[in-house]
Amino acid sequence: MKGTRFVPRFSALPLVALIMTAATAPAAFAHDDHHDLAADASPQQRCEAIGRSVAEAGFDDSVTVTCTDGHAIISSDTYPDHELMTGIVGTNEQVPVPAFYAAPVLLEPSLGTTPLTRDAALGVAVNGVPIYDYTGGGEMSQADLAHYQAHHDTLQTRQLDVCGGHAGRGDDYHYHVKPTCMVAQMANAGDDAVLGWAFDGFPIYGDNNPDGSPIPDGALDVCNGQPDAEFGYRYHTSADAPYIVQCLMGVVTDFDRLPRVPPLTATDGRGAAPGRPPQGGVENLVFTENPDGSRGSLYPLHPVRHARLLRFHDAHGDQWRRGSERGILPDFALMWKWWLRHVIA
Repeated sequence: MKGTRFVPRFSALPLVALIMTAATAPAAFAHDDHHDLAADASPQQRCEAIGRSVAEAGFDDSVTVTCTDGHAIISSDTYPDHELMTGIVGTNEQVPVPAFYAAPVLLEPSLGTTPLTRDAALGVAVNGVPIYDYTGGGEMSQADLAHYQAHHDTLQTRQLDVCGGHAGRGDDYHYHVKPTCMVAQMANAGDDAVLGWAFDGFPIYGDNNPDGSPIPDGALDVCNGQPDAEFGYRYHTSADAPYIVQCLMGVVTDFDRLPRVPPLTATDGRGAAPGRPPQGGVENLVFTENPDGSRGSLYPLHPVRHARLLRFHDAHGDQWRRGSERGILPDFALMWKWWLRHVIA
């Protein structure tokens, strides 16, 4: 999407996450060699470490880090510069749109005694995209954490694109598993690179230990983390569920105030509610972005002579939603073109 990426006017977009006011200007984080950070590092040192993780990955042109009031605020438009929505079968009929997002990461983390769960982001990747747990069935209970949620596994139910993310119920793009496309873009890709930060202040690494050694079976706890000599604790991605951060092991006193994107609601009273995948899934879903800033998703219904438009957003955040149009059409490609002309014109 480089060269064609739509630069939004945030004030005109329908999705706004929690915005935390920063009293200081974003600090400059040099691309210097990584320096070890003691587990008892000062908030300023942790702020610098978070800023370096973004800069060394190469995302500091679109992601800012501002430290204030005990938090590092990682701000972005949550709209990554990689492929989007390709490969989704269990679509929830949402379309990703850019929106300002301010992710608060604690600068004085401490481990708690009870894992924290929520039906919302648990952290943020270094490219500014929020990170959720692997499920899509609502907030997990403490009992759920210890048992694999097969029916709610967004990866196995094919709700995610080839990059590990999808648009949520508020048309907000986020990851549920390892963000493979983001990792491929990272300038410092490797086992020792931080992939993101959980809101409790602890880093997220890849499938191996930072020194490149494999993680032994059973070493990761229920939240997919383990002790870390540098930061005190760290989370990991993994090939098997829970794939990424499943819960927060750190203390978060303002847990209920963390960013939460509300779901969209139907305005015309027709069609499936946002966030409800069509029964049986879809095939060949295509996400499109147009020069005028509109974006949408199309997929064929069965038989292939039927088609459906999901949703389009224009540059000002306006949207159209249409139900299934059924009929005998001799040329599916012409159907797509007709829909695009009919809706955007």
